[in-house]
Amino acid sequence: MPARKALISITSASATLFSGKETTGLFIIEALHPYKALVAAGFEVDLASETGSYTPDWLSQQPDFLNGEDLATWNDLNSDFRKKLDNMPKASELDGSKYGLFFASAGHASLIDYPTASALQAVGEQVWANGGVVASVCHGPAIFTNMLDKKTGEPIVKGRKLTGFTTEAEHTMGIMSELRGLGAEMVEEMAGRLGAKYERSAGIWDDFHVVDERLVTGQNPASSTSTAKAAIEVFDKL
Repeated sequence: MPARKALISITSASATLFSGKETTGLFIIEALHPYKALVAAGFEVDLASETGSYTPDWLSQQPDFLNGEDLATWNDLNSDFRKKLDNMPKASELDGSKYGLFFASAGHASLIDYPTASALQAVGEQVWANGGVVASVCHGPAIFTNMLDKKTGEPIVKGRKLTGFTTEAEHTMGIMSELRGLGAEMVEEMAGRLGAKYERSAGIWDDFHVVDERLVTGQNPASSTSTAKAAIEVFDKL
């Protein structure tokens, strides 16, 4: 059985959205909620980004998303989560064979760096090759753009069901043209191009996740905990 050790991947990109008013980066609860769920389930959890750095997403720090215990953890620079986040290694410094679960957290910035984040992708590929669980939430599937099944040489998501942030939600937020300006491919588009079967909930903000064997994906920030718990459930049955 793969090791009870998980890596949460973090975007290291940042960009301004909403006419240059707000900065996108890591959507905090998309890393914090999986972190909490994994630690509670007895996993040793590491965090890493492609460059070892990160930028917090502006929207993810607003009270609608970050409040209560989560806000207290974020504000406590000595919390385990903040210490790991603020002192992340580069993904290239990690040994992918040590992890049994790979979880791609996100934020709109993921659309910028994840498609070419070769060191993070290598860890995910190793976890998959070793029979572990690969998971993502929201814009996290951007990491699958170049994540291959070592046995077949095909994308690990090819022929599999997955979910992620909807194109409808990008339009609802009013930032589609700006995302296009960054050269970003939407999650639904990426899924279609790689031969995956994209699924979604009727509501763009519903808590929704999809399990396809060892691939577990969530639709949006509200799905962060349920997706992590589903990934743990799959792991425990390996």
